[in-house]
Amino acid sequence: MDQALPTGGTYICHGITWASGQPCVLLAPLPGGPLVRATVMGRRLGWQVHDGGRWCTGRYRFADRVRVEPVACLGRAPAEAGGQCPACTAQDEFRFAHQFHSGGHVPETLAVYMAQPHWLYLATFADGTTKVGTAAEPRKRSRLDEQGPLVATYLARTPDGRAVRFAEDALTRRLGLQQTVRAAAKLKALAELRTTDPAYSAHEHALARAIETLAALDVAVCAQPWAPPAESDLLRAPDTERALYPHDPREGEHGLTVLACSGSQVLSASGEAGGLRYVLDLGVLKGRRITLGTGFSSPPAAVQSALF
Repeated sequence: MDQALPTGGTYICHGITWASGQPCVLLAPLPGGPLVRATVMGRRLGWQVHDGGRWCTGRYRFADRVRVEPVACLGRAPAEAGGQCPACTAQDEFRFAHQFHSGGHVPETLAVYMAQPHWLYLATFADGTTKVGTAAEPRKRSRLDEQGPLVATYLARTPDGRAVRFAEDALTRRLGLQQTVRAAAKLKALAELRTTDPAYSAHEHALARAIETLAALDVAVCAQPWAPPAESDLLRAPDTERALYPHDPREGEHGLTVLACSGSQVLSASGEAGGLRYVLDLGVLKGRRITLGTGFSSPPAAVQSALF
């Protein structure tokens, strides 16, 4: 259940989640306790980063046959490869999902999860970059919401996770569509957004080619447009004045009010009279140890708007 944003306490940040249908920050309290999922829209978020280290962000466990849920690291240990500690990596059966279709070890719980229907989608971001991706049926909506595209289309509903991964790889191989887009590229594109026309044109072009390719592979196409969440409207509007946040959110203290959210990228206000609206990626806080507080504020900075 979503909670109010804490006004104090120290946490390991797990990043932004859209699992409940709205953007929330996921926090593992220190020294222990269950994860806190707190809403951020319209809230003032003040934080201080303690050090430059990375801490384990736990793992995913199977809540039932078709859903997974995040679990905090019991020991709140330092992170190693993949943002996890060795203990959480060893217990994380979901980590085998990315190689599920190419053979190798498959835990029984993962095999059951991957046996459910999956969706293939096409997502285009503010700079016109287009990627192909997949989502399990329960994650159909939240998966795209957390990606933060400008426009997206569901291409096909496949019977299971193996079929959708083969279709995804086929589009990458035949059309050169990438399967990942760096968060830094998404942030830069949103900060510099002046018109949506090139992105929409790029999406339509990629969509036509993808549909033609899937038809040739005998994959049933049922193109459905993704409806962007209202929380992202201001960020996706090119006439919204904004500037790239001039500080590193992973260092020092910061204080901002969240006005809009697209994926993990947010449009924020500093609270200063006549102050600029800033675009920043709260996803960079994942794995950082932070203290929340209403008294934290961002350093002053003189910057020019990206639009003027």
